[in-house]
Amino acid sequence: MDAVAVAGAAVLVAAVAAMLRRYHQEYAMAVTLAAGIFLLLQILRAISPVAVRIQALLSASGLDSQAGGTLLKSLGICFLAQFSADACRDAGEGAMASKVELAGKAAVAVLALPLLESVAETALRLIGGST
Repeated sequence: MDAVAVAGAAVLVAAVAAMLRRYHQEYAMAVTLAAGIFLLLQILRAISPVAVRIQALLSASGLDSQAGGTLLKSLGICFLAQFSADACRDAGEGAMASKVELAGKAAVAVLALPLLESVAETALRLIGGST
C-alpha cells in the first residue's frame, strides 16, 4: 500500500467517522481504531524491507549488532507510542495521550542505555582512562 492509498483510506475513514460521531460516538471510535490498526499494519509491512536493509548495512559496516537492534526497536517503540497517543487523542483523552508519549520516550531511553554505556567505555579507553 503506497502513501496515496494510505492517505485516501485515512480521509475516507475520517469522513465515515465524522458521520458516525453525530449519532454513535462509540462506533466512530471503533471504526477509527480498526482502520488505524489496519493502516499501521500495512505501513509496517511496506517498510519491513527497509528494516532488513538497514540491518544488513549495519552488519556489513562492522558495527556491533546491538546498535542496529537498538535502532530498529526504538523505531518500533516510537511508531507504537505515536499510534497509541493519537488513538487516545481521538477518544478525547489528551492527558492519557501525553502519558503514552512519555512512556514511549522512557522506553527508548532505557533501551538505549546499554548503547550509551558502550560509547562511554570506548571514549574512556580512547582518552586513556580506566574502565
